[in-house]
Amino acid sequence: MFIGEYQGTIDDKGRIAIPVKFRAQLKAKVVVTRGLDNSLFLYSVEEWKKLAEKLASLPISTANTRAFSRLMLAGAMDCDVDKQGRIILPGYLKDFAKISKKVVCAGLYNRIELWSEELWQAYKTQTEAASNAIAEQLGSLGV
Repeated sequence: MFIGEYQGTIDDKGRIAIPVKFRAQLKAKVVVTRGLDNSLFLYSVEEWKKLAEKLASLPISTANTRAFSRLMLAGAMDCDVDKQGRIILPGYLKDFAKISKKVVCAGLYNRIELWSEELWQAYKTQTEAASNAIAEQLGSLGV
């Protein structure tokens, strides 16, 4: 399970170090794809296979299904994890998430989200301000 928030930077070669706490759950390869809210989603290969199978089983006759599948599947890249726990993010994924130097790694149970520090801070501020309303909506779902 991935939980917690960690700050990092991208080096001159485009590498980002995965937080030490997360490395034990990952192997030599991970999958990174376009996420939501201008973030990137990082999955272990096992978790990625589960998600990809679910997406592949959805009906292609629905426009939103096709769009979401394209976002997630076509945007995905498998990345090798080096001995120092670093991955190289492809340029198109860094551009999508507006990541230039500072990055936030947020653990979200079965995935890690990668954010530009600036977008993460803005998102957190907005979400924290709306936390009561969000809790009300989740309460109606039984959370």
